Amino acid sequence: MLADEITISCKSLSAPVPVDIILLSVFCNFNLKSLTGLLLSADGYEIPALRQALVVACYAMIDFELKNIDPEDIEDLLVKVEKSFNIKFVSNEFTGLSTFGELCDHITNKIQLDHSDSCATQQAFYKLRNAISATTNISNIKTDTLLSDILPRQKRLSLVRQIENQLGFKLPLLRPKYFITGTLILVFLVSLGGLFISWKIGLMLLVFSLVGLRIANKFGKELDIKTLGELTEKMTREHYLKSRRNSTTFNRNEIENILTEWFSKDLYLDKSKLTRDAEFL
Repeated sequence: MLADEITISCKSLSAPVPVDIILLSVFCNFNLKSLTGLLLSADGYEIPALRQALVVACYAMIDFELKNIDPEDIEDLLVKVEKSFNIKFVSNEFTGLSTFGELCDHITNKIQLDHSDSCATQQAFYKLRNAISATTNISNIKTDTLLSDILPRQKRLSLVRQIENQLGFKLPLLRPKYFITGTLILVFLVSLGGLFISWKIGLMLLVFSLVGLRIANKFGKELDIKTLGELTEKMTREHYLKSRRNSTTFNRNEIENILTEWFSKDLYLDKSKLTRDAEFL
């Protein structure tokens, strides 16, 4: 099938899955996790299509529950949590924690800031709206405003970078076309097999695919996020303190909901199963 997206039937995974992810999950039969270090882009961000593919490929054949998630994938997500909440985890800090609720409470208690009842998502929306208005001169911006309307394709890269400069941090919301990443991932897979036949050809294809993916990721113009409201939620998760009006405060009542949404989206977990009693491996 040559469609840009293909819907696959997978328990607890009902959203359309890009063809590049299916290619990787079908053809890979080795430890994908060991390749993660190769997939970092030049600015420190992982190549989104490959990172997503790694997770889906590893979990496509198992039930999507917290206890089935690779601990290393949870650790990767906790690195993002550290950055968002400006905290630092130490070795063996989570020893004794066995449920998702205990993890949420531990992270909440670790944030040593003053409590404020103000809503971070609301403040993130105002910050984002002001940054977009200053960049595009568009004033009528709402949560259901389509990003494609305020970020026209021909100027999208430039506008996103200007908005990021206004905010003071990156918002990785653009990606290449799926057929581009799909083709490069297929070359990547072929190169791994080629290493055992002709290491020179295999290495050349490997370098070509990885460099190609980094370039495609850097100049991609496709939007995975449709509305400003969705972008606001993403911004709140990944840059919680920077999204708040006062970065020295936090709302302890919203941390668990943010973590639940984050674990669900990044690890493809069904939120109905991601309860406080959900157990780790």
